[in-house]
Amino acid sequence: MESSFAIIAEPNRRSILSLLAASECSVGELERQLRMPQTSVSKHLRVLREAGFVESRVEAQRRVYRLRPEPLMEVDAWLTPFRRFWTAHVDALERHLDRMDATPETPTKGKKR
Repeated sequence: MESSFAIIAEPNRRSILSLLAASECSVGELERQLRMPQTSVSKHLRVLREAGFVESRVEAQRRVYRLRPEPLMEVDAWLTPFRRFWTAHVDALERHLDRMDATPETPTKGKKR
């Protein structure tokens, strides 16, 4: 079985997860939104289902998929110690942008305002 990271590394699977994060979808809806053949969507859904990222239920003549948060929570927990690296950069960017907003604009030579 592939690791969670190998599974979500595939761009089409990430796209499917993003769509399912917004709402439940049938294979046909995913196919239309992603502009992918039904066989490809079904293949990716099978991988995601077997890994526990999605689950499905039968609704009339179609199968509806929804996101299961537990595997993503495991990925999130693994990422927690690394957040300090990008949090510091994001905080520094925010402070820089705040300083730029607080600095009054000075007219450039030769330009009329």
